[in-house]
Amino acid sequence: MYDMPHAAPANDRLWAAIRTELGTGPDHIDRSTDPWSAWQSPDLLLAQTCGLPYRARLFDQVNLVGTPDYGLRDCPRGHYYSYIVRRKGETRNMRELARSGTIAFNEPLSQSGWAAPVAYLAGLGLRPFKTMQTGAHLESARAVLAGHADYAAIDAVTYLMWDHADPQAFAGLEAFTRTEPTPGLPFITSQTTDPKPLAAAVTRAIDGLCAEDRDTLMLKGFVKIPEETYRALPIPPMP
Repeated sequence: MYDMPHAAPANDRLWAAIRTELGTGPDHIDRSTDPWSAWQSPDLLLAQTCGLPYRARLFDQVNLVGTPDYGLRDCPRGHYYSYIVRRKGETRNMRELARSGTIAFNEPLSQSGWAAPVAYLAGLGLRPFKTMQTGAHLESARAVLAGHADYAAIDAVTYLMWDHADPQAFAGLEAFTRTEPTPGLPFITSQTTDPKPLAAAVTRAIDGLCAEDRDTLMLKGFVKIPEETYRALPIPPMP
C-alpha cells in the first residue's frame, strides 16, 4: 500500500527477504492485479490492505498476518493517523472548514482518507459540508493546493514518505491537526493459509533489512493487532 516509485526497489528487496525466510512464494511482487481481486483470491499468499476494507468486507474471507509498525510519534505500535491539511495562508479553522469547505478524499473505503476525518469531525459534532473524491492521497493534496478543495486527510505514512522523497509535494500545504490513531494497514493471507509462518517470515525479513531500506519504508517492526481491535471501529457513512 506504500509502494511509491522511490520505495519500489526497497519493497522488492523486502519481498525477496520474506520469500527467502518463507522458502516459497512468487519471484516478484504482483503490481498489476486489481487489489480487490488479489485480496479476495483463494490463492492469496500475502498482501497489504487498509483497515476499513478489512473490517467492512474482508474480515471473514482472509486471515490476518500482522501489521507493520512505522514508528509514528505519539502513536501505539502498529497504529497510524492522518494529517489534516489545508493551504498555507488559509485562515479558517477546522470547524469553519467543515461547515463551509470541501474535503478532498481518496476513496470511500479509505480509513485514513475518509473514515478518520469523518470520525474526527463527528467528535466535534460536525460532518463534511461538501466532498470531492480524487482517487489517491497525492491527488487530494494537489486538489487542495489547486484550490479545488479546501482540506484533506492524508495518511501520515504516505505524507512522510512523499515529503522525504519530494519535499515540494506538500510545500504549499499546512498539516494543522491530525486524527486519532487507529490500527494500521494489515498484511493478510487467504483464509486457508496459516498466517503464523508468514508472520514469522515477515518479522525476520523486516529485522534483516539494511538501514537504508528500513528508512525508505519507515519500517520499525511487525506487530499482531487482534481482529477485534480492527472490527471495533465504526463503518463510516458513505460520502
